[in-house]
Amino acid sequence: MARYTGPIYKKSRRLGFSVLENGKELSKRPYAPGDHGQDRRRKLSNYGIQLQEKQKVKFMYGLSEKQLHKLFEKALKMKGVNGENLLRLLESRLDNLVYRIGFSTTRKGARQLVNHGHITVNGKRVDIPSYQVKPGDVIGLREKDKELSIVKTSLEALQNRVEYVSFDDKKMEGTYVRVPERSELNADIDEALVIEYYNR
Repeated sequence: MARYTGPIYKKSRRLGFSVLENGKELSKRPYAPGDHGQDRRRKLSNYGIQLQEKQKVKFMYGLSEKQLHKLFEKALKMKGVNGENLLRLLESRLDNLVYRIGFSTTRKGARQLVNHGHITVNGKRVDIPSYQVKPGDVIGLREKDKELSIVKTSLEALQNRVEYVSFDDKKMEGTYVRVPERSELNADIDEALVIEYYNR
């Protein structure tokens, strides 16, 4: 199934979870979309709860079903806790780190910057959003793209940057310093339920 490109606010309201991680989607209408959104009080089955948790991850990182499943299989082969490994793999994607650095205000915008060839990793142009960045890699903009107004606006709008990413204002480069700790990632996601969903 292809990656979802529809309205994000609607998905956030359906899941009761801020896909954009800023809470704006739920600030005005913190209930499900539709005429009966406020009246619906469905009790979810175990499968429904697991599916909902998987959907949170899928929509938050903007992945297709196939991409998420491939990352799940990769996480199983790594040492450590499977759920945490999955989240770390997701955080190590190039489009996500472009967003975390502040070159874009959304992951969707970050993916577009990568797709259009504006982003470099260690000085080389990379146009694959799913590219797995390693700790120590430097993410920057091509020389002619450093004056992009959309990037400057995003950097000015950024209020705080995650600790596992550093940024050099003069060079307009960000570094993926280290693999994030679980405590630094979204607390509203129960990754164990995502693993249970795929293991069922």
